[in-house]
Amino acid sequence: MSHLFYLSSAARPVLDRAEGIYMWDRSGRRFIDGSSGAMVSNIGHSNPNVLAAMRAQMDRSTFGYRLHFETEPSERLAAKLAALSPAGMEKVFFVSGGSEAVESAMKLARQWAVATGQASRWKVISRFPCYHGSTLGALSVTGYDPLTDPFRPMMVEMPKIPAPRAWLDGLDPDDPATGAHYAAMLEAKILAEGPETVLAFIQEPVGGASTGALVPPAGYMQAVRAICDKYGILLIHDEVMSGGGRVGQFLGGDLWGITPDIVAISKGFGAGYVPLGAMVARARIVDAVQERGGFLHGHTYAGNPLACAAGLAVLEEIERQDLLRNARDIGALLKTRLKNLMQRYGFIGDVRGEGLLLAFEFVADRETKAPLPRTMNAYDDLVERAYAEGLIIYSRRTRGGYEGDHFLVCPPMITTAPQVDEIMEKLTRALDGFASAHAGQLP
Repeated sequence: MSHLFYLSSAARPVLDRAEGIYMWDRSGRRFIDGSSGAMVSNIGHSNPNVLAAMRAQMDRSTFGYRLHFETEPSERLAAKLAALSPAGMEKVFFVSGGSEAVESAMKLARQWAVATGQASRWKVISRFPCYHGSTLGALSVTGYDPLTDPFRPMMVEMPKIPAPRAWLDGLDPDDPATGAHYAAMLEAKILAEGPETVLAFIQEPVGGASTGALVPPAGYMQAVRAICDKYGILLIHDEVMSGGGRVGQFLGGDLWGITPDIVAISKGFGAGYVPLGAMVARARIVDAVQERGGFLHGHTYAGNPLACAAGLAVLEEIERQDLLRNARDIGALLKTRLKNLMQRYGFIGDVRGEGLLLAFEFVADRETKAPLPRTMNAYDDLVERAYAEGLIIYSRRTRGGYEGDHFLVCPPMITTAPQVDEIMEKLTRALDGFASAHAGQLP
């Protein structure tokens, strides 16, 4: 009997070891980590250079509290992260995970407003659907009903605007008018709330689990940046999933050359070797807060030297192996192969994403984009069939959490072309099994 509990009580085998893109259970059965865990293991498992860096740091120290000591690993990692971020993003605050990074970004934004005489600003506008974390503060800007509904009485829910889901809304994602259409919703919400009350707008440059690798339409990112500037609102990019190189650039915002005011990053930043995340902010924001007594926020393990040593080694491996290029090249190959599945399965309505942050979505009808019946539980069914084939993929409900089905296929950035063949063989067998089991219910 296990004393652990989690989101699901589904039984799983005991993990024995992992290497590269593969994982083995105690019976010796091999799985392909086709989702990098929860889009975390960007450089693959058991990288020897990262493990060596961790061992070396263990011999020196595993903990140093930030109020008592500066540590070399945290300083070096902060400098490296600042160098990889857009110009002007020079200040780094370390955390242990994505929810902490988002909460830190929201609290820094609020303290900046107070420090600069704008205390009326407190609302953080986000999108629906979206996912920004599981803590109460992060849930307040999350738009995913099954995760937020039970806790609504306990939190201050923030304003939402529709996510720019052009495909679902029947709009052309390559038309700048589409981007302008969705960005106009942000401006309308700012005006409806009162610009003097709006603190920030938070978005995922490339969508994560809630929207299934949503890529914004043409012109959207530029228009959003301009609107935030117009009303003096901070732009926060949640790069917890898209950051760290998965989309073929170090940050998702880099795909459009957009510089936000604050970035939250985690997951692939530590690549699964340690709990690690960070908030990166413009110097002017941090300086204003520091001048008023400092950032009133923190976590015990922020800047942990062992975690930072691992994170620095991860970034060095990304550069040494040229993994941004590989994410672009292998991502393009995998995306093409996923799109080819649409010819075989009429229930695949869309394939989307950038680099190795990719997803496909099921529909009952490609014209109307109606979802499959929720009672079919397709999002769970296909994941289990893929798992039985030795392939791990990740799924969520597309339409706000209670219906719709999308699947993220996001293997590590070290994936090769022959390994894409392996992934597709197993995925195709799983899809064949799904189609056979639901014959008569599928288009």
